[in-house]
Amino acid sequence: MSNIKLIIEERSASIGNFMVGRLLPFRDKRMVGPFAFIDHMGPAKLSEYENLDVPPHPHIGLSTLTYLFEGSIMHRDSLGSEIEIKPGAVNWMTAGKGITHSERTPEYLRTSDKSLHGLQIWVALPKHLEQMEPSFFHIEEKDIPKWKIGEVDIKLIAGEAFGKKSGVPVHSPLYFLELKSKTKQTVTIGDDLFGESALYILEGSIQSEGHTFEPKQILIANDSKLCSFEMNENTTIYIFGGDAFPEERTIYWNFVASTKELIEDAKQRWINQEFPKVPSETEFVPLPEQSANFNIKK
Repeated sequence: MSNIKLIIEERSASIGNFMVGRLLPFRDKRMVGPFAFIDHMGPAKLSEYENLDVPPHPHIGLSTLTYLFEGSIMHRDSLGSEIEIKPGAVNWMTAGKGITHSERTPEYLRTSDKSLHGLQIWVALPKHLEQMEPSFFHIEEKDIPKWKIGEVDIKLIAGEAFGKKSGVPVHSPLYFLELKSKTKQTVTIGDDLFGESALYILEGSIQSEGHTFEPKQILIANDSKLCSFEMNENTTIYIFGGDAFPEERTIYWNFVASTKELIEDAKQRWINQEFPKVPSETEFVPLPEQSANFNIKK
């Protein structure tokens, strides 16, 4: 019997060994381990007069992980961090009790054609660390652990797996892995993972139990372990997961918390402009009821 659930445009069906969705969270699965949100940005081609401009906005209760495939983003936050994110590097910003940051096209690229493509991920903090002091960490691509299993290239972007550990300072047991293969390969790594696990298909396709899954689908293992599957030629996937929290999380706008009281407190603090400021930034974005979503703009 098939035990994968396929979610496409809020329609569900059972297919094989995974629950399948387009983005996280989706209707039938809100989190995978501590992972609460995944946004696949692009790929987008921006002209000389188009730029990424995400004004200062707040976060609580989570760590953000930004990982680019193409393009560049200038990160600025209320801790005073100011760094350009380039492909393959990892930005890891922990909001804790509250942080504010902006994301923009770097000045030297604002009048030229450019591209933008990557993943932005939210990892919820465990309950006892939700009110920790905010922090920021950046690691270059060359410092991320890499190895091969057969003909599959593996990169441990964050967390621990296969007896290896990334330098990214995570706050709960988790893993975020990149797997690339130029040739068709069978992958069986479930015993090297733990907790809940899932994979996201960036390019190419994978096969499992006679079913083929393609880009922009998230496959979530129903039995908490990824079964054996085949990566087809020129395929890149991201495997993520870890230990789930005992409490549910509430997500409102950019806030993640274990209680609605923390969410309401953050909302009021933002309305009152009590969050810390990003140096040299003056824009203020109201709560969602009063503003449009962030967009790529001039």
